Amino acid sequence: MSRTPVAPSGCGGRRGVRSVRQRNFTVRGTGSGHTGNMTSDTSDRTVLYGISSRAWEHPADRGALVAVRKLRGFDMVVRRLSALVTERAVRLMLLGSAIRVDERQFTRLHDVYTEACTVLDVEQAPELYVVANPFLNAQTIGLDKPVIVVNSALLYALDDDELRFVLGHELGHVASGHAVYRTILLLLTTLSTTFLSIPLGGLGLRAIMAALTEWYRKSELSGDRAGLLACQDPDAALRVHMKLASGGDASQLSQEAFLDQAVAYHEDEDIRDLVLRALVVETMSHPFAVARAGELRRWVSSGEYALVIAGSYPRREDDAKANISAETAAAAASYSDQFAKAEQTIDQALKDLFGGIGSMGSRVTDFLRGPARTDSPTATDEPDGPPPSW
Repeated sequence: MSRTPVAPSGCGGRRGVRSVRQRNFTVRGTGSGHTGNMTSDTSDRTVLYGISSRAWEHPADRGALVAVRKLRGFDMVVRRLSALVTERAVRLMLLGSAIRVDERQFTRLHDVYTEACTVLDVEQAPELYVVANPFLNAQTIGLDKPVIVVNSALLYALDDDELRFVLGHELGHVASGHAVYRTILLLLTTLSTTFLSIPLGGLGLRAIMAALTEWYRKSELSGDRAGLLACQDPDAALRVHMKLASGGDASQLSQEAFLDQAVAYHEDEDIRDLVLRALVVETMSHPFAVARAGELRRWVSSGEYALVIAGSYPRREDDAKANISAETAAAAASYSDQFAKAEQTIDQALKDLFGGIGSMGSRVTDFLRGPARTDSPTATDEPDGPPPSW
C-alpha cells in the first residue's frame, strides 16, 4: 500500500508535461463524517502525459516485469481465462454488496479519483467501488478488467491528498499489470512443484516462493511511488503510512520521529537483526508501513521523483523496446547497498566471534600455564601464598 539520479531511457525533457490546473474539477460531495481537509486544490500538480509504469517501478520490480512481459501471448491467455468467470463473479458481488463510485455516489471520492487518473494519464480508468469495512485498506481485483475497491474506513481517516495517494497506488498496480504477472509467475511456480519429488527439492521450491514474495513486496514500493506521483505531496504520502501504522489517528505522531523509526528499522546492530528481519518478512506480501515510508522518502531524496515531475521519464510508446539486461543490472544495483551493509554486519560479527574465541583461548592458555614467574625458582624460595585450590 537509491541511486544517483539520472534521466531514464526514452526521456524527452519536459515533453508531454502540463500543469493539471488547465483542467477544472469541482468537489460536489464532502463525505459524511469526514473531518480532514475538504479542499481539492490541483493547481500545483503536473499531468504526466504518456508516462510509462517503468517511471515508478522499483528497479527490482521493474526487472522482473520486463522479463515476464517478454512472454508475449501468455498474459493475454491469463487475462481471458480470468475474464470468463472469475471477474464476472467478482463484479456481480460488488454490484450487489458495495457502492460503485461515480459522479452521483461518493462524489468527493470520484473527483479525487478523476484527478489521480488525469495526473497519471490513465487511458482507461478502472471501476471504483467502496465496501463497508472498518480496516484501512484498498485493493485492485481482476486481470482483464481490473476494479479498485476501497474500504469505507479510508473515507473517514484520510483527507483528499491522502486519498489521492492511495488511489494512485492502486492505479500504479493496474498500469504495471502486477495482478497479471503475479498470476503468471504463480502458474510457472505451480509447474515447478516437480521439485518436491527431488531430494531437497522442497528447499528449492521455498527459495522460489521467497523470491516471489520479495518481488511482491517490491511491487508495493512501486505502487507507493505511483501514489506519490498522483498526489505530488510527499507529506501526504507519509501521513498515509503513519495512519496505516497507527490505526488511523496520526494527530499525536511526529513525522520526524516516524522517519527516525524507519532508519532504526534498517539498522543492523549485529547479525541477529539481519537474519531476524529476513525471517520476519519472508512470507509477507507487503512491507511494514514504517519501512515503506522510509523507502519512499529515500526515492524522493535521490532526486528521481523530481526528475519525473520535471518530465524526464520513460514513455509508454517505448515500453516494447525496454532492455532486459539493462533492467536486470538496475535491479542488481538496487540491492548493492543492502548487500554491502549485510557484508559489513557479517564481517563485524565474525570479527567479534573470532576475537572472542581468541581472547578465550588466551585465557585458557594462561590458566593452564599457571601464575607467571619472573625468575627461576630455587630451593630457598618462599611460597607467595597457599597453593592454588584448582
